Amino acid sequence: MNHGAISIGLSAAIVSVEGGKPCALVVAHDGSEDSLPFGPFDPGSQRTLEQGLRKWVEEQTHFDLGYTEQLYTFGDRGRHLPSAMPEDDDTRIVSVGYLALTRQDAEDGVDQARTTSWRGWYHYFPWEDWRDAKPQMIDSVIVPKLKSFVKAGANAQAQELRRDRVRLCFGADGVGWDEEKVLERYELLYEAGLAQEFRRDNGGRLEGGVGAAMMFDHRRILATAIARLRGKMKYRPVVFELMAPSFTLLELQRTVEALLGRRLHKQNFRRLVAEQGLVEGTGKFSASGRGRPAELFHFRREVLRERPAPGLRLGIRR
Repeated sequence: MNHGAISIGLSAAIVSVEGGKPCALVVAHDGSEDSLPFGPFDPGSQRTLEQGLRKWVEEQTHFDLGYTEQLYTFGDRGRHLPSAMPEDDDTRIVSVGYLALTRQDAEDGVDQARTTSWRGWYHYFPWEDWRDAKPQMIDSVIVPKLKSFVKAGANAQAQELRRDRVRLCFGADGVGWDEEKVLERYELLYEAGLAQEFRRDNGGRLEGGVGAAMMFDHRRILATAIARLRGKMKYRPVVFELMAPSFTLLELQRTVEALLGRRLHKQNFRRLVAEQGLVEGTGKFSASGRGRPAELFHFRREVLRERPAPGLRLGIRR
């Protein structure tokens, strides 16, 4: 039985942190939304999926990927095009997303003339940044609209399932906020019609959604990347892929906070880093112009041999 052709697309969520701002490398398009660097996989000329990904990223951004890992494979029909797939189109697009980590000052010539730029990821997910306070839009915009979504359920059972999702995703009714449920929150907002991509995919207008939309399914892929990074940094030292070779403990803390969208207790954080043996002093100090110079540290790579899961083990919930 012929079920139609399959085309494989490759997308990269390239993440950095600069000045306490977590960013994704995006490509701007005239008259349309931002996209992640992406392109089709050519099995005739590309030996592996990652080889194909690196080719597209280099061509679109002039950027040479460093640390990279495969995220997830997305294959939902109708969520890869600016509008829903027509009924007579037999081609199914399977999108393979990747997460890459880097430092902005280590970039290999990101070409601004090619409309490539670093964009703060809270531009797309403003409800995820709790560093200053709980985002006001959660109570003023999101929760009221989600309550309407719950009431619109087909029956009592469907309404209860939706109500549970709201509680778990947005910490309603006494349930704590889980910073790792980035994708679940975005999917809930999409289904409730609060994401602009839902309106676009279903032939509606692009007004009234929360957060900036992205082309195709790229905000979904970026949400997956953020969730993966927030979870993985707790048991693997991936955060140091985003740090300079030497850094102060405050710079490390601010980077972790930027990724998590949370503030951390200074002394508890430093005690945790020391207990985990993740860093060691360099004997040098920062050339800060204000206050006492802070000691510079670097990542202890020996920790990778000392135990199987070295990470920050933050274990924070609200």
